[in-house]
Amino acid sequence: MSPLLNLAAAAALLLPNPLALAGETEPSLHKPVRQLQWHLSYLRALDAHRISQGQGTIVAILDTGVSPHPDLRNNLLPGKDLSGTANKDGRRDKNGHGTGMAGLVAAHGRGSNIGALGIAPKALIVPVIESRIDGQGDPDTLAQGVEYALSKMVDVISISSSGGSSPRLERAIRLALTSNVVVVAGAGNFPWNRGVEYPASEPGVVAVGGIDQDGKHADISVSGPEIDVAAPAVDIYSTSNNGDYRRGTGTSGATAIVAGAVALIRAKYPSLPAREVVHRLTATAIDKGPPGRDDQYGHGVIDLVAALTADVPPLGSAPTADPPAGDGPTVTTDVAVGDGSGARESGEDGSGVRGWVTLGVLLAAGGGWAYVARRRRSGDDPPPRISR
Repeated sequence: MSPLLNLAAAAALLLPNPLALAGETEPSLHKPVRQLQWHLSYLRALDAHRISQGQGTIVAILDTGVSPHPDLRNNLLPGKDLSGTANKDGRRDKNGHGTGMAGLVAAHGRGSNIGALGIAPKALIVPVIESRIDGQGDPDTLAQGVEYALSKMVDVISISSSGGSSPRLERAIRLALTSNVVVVAGAGNFPWNRGVEYPASEPGVVAVGGIDQDGKHADISVSGPEIDVAAPAVDIYSTSNNGDYRRGTGTSGATAIVAGAVALIRAKYPSLPAREVVHRLTATAIDKGPPGRDDQYGHGVIDLVAALTADVPPLGSAPTADPPAGDGPTVTTDVAVGDGSGARESGEDGSGVRGWVTLGVLLAAGGGWAYVARRRRSGDDPPPRISR
């Protein structure tokens, strides 16, 4: 792999004073984590849950594994560890990124207001470890993860990372797309990515960009003609290791949120082919930016309720109405401001294939240090402990 960028310098540019995140000087960090999950109110997730909660769907999380967090473990199935360690079923996570992504998809919480809540809290998660603890992986290992996910008959594959491709990975992704599976992938994070990379750049994959709390394009999110939809990507709270929670910024979180949205649609419309599921997602998205599709928002910001209820003509038929437009719901949640994000860093291995890195910056609460995970995951950082 090519040398890493100066991680300390990069983190300093992206993160506030690490000591300020210790929780002592930020009252908002003492709120229950559910109140910090601003994306739930923005997307009207509770309204969507009255219609669908993802029941009967299986989502593969191809990441660093998923630990059995109390808010998530009831939905966690055995998976696969492709990282070469002794643990074989994917239900561990020494990094925390994969656990955060799984929580955004399917955290069930503990009661009406306790713990984290996912977009599809009755969906099941198959965890696939396809990177090492430092977040570094390679295209062929990711391809193995896709192949394994297909063998488990999953409905959705969520990939919160980006990087180079390989013939095997391209074959695996295309096989998934022809196997009635929806593949969702992060577009990438600026400045580590300059454009949409693989597998988000593969035609048919749902490429996800990010927005901030005001519904505007997130600075961290790359732009490009491949972007399909956008979702919340700034200060996103979710589950982490050891029963704790984390805060992340980047297209990783947005990707997991969209994967949860796909699970909701597939549960509500179980006979709908994958292409029509994606069409329902994009046709009901809230148009932002210039009218019509654009390179920052794609078709728009996902609208969970509309995706579950709108009369969407099937592909190939004439539209009966203009796509919905507007600025989306007003966010009233008091959220903590400012955390860093990171991205997978591209490298070159001995074969000339770019390596994979998760999209994330991790911050140790009160520890005064930070590092960027080497796979471009869309940013994650474990914040100080949050009241449950």
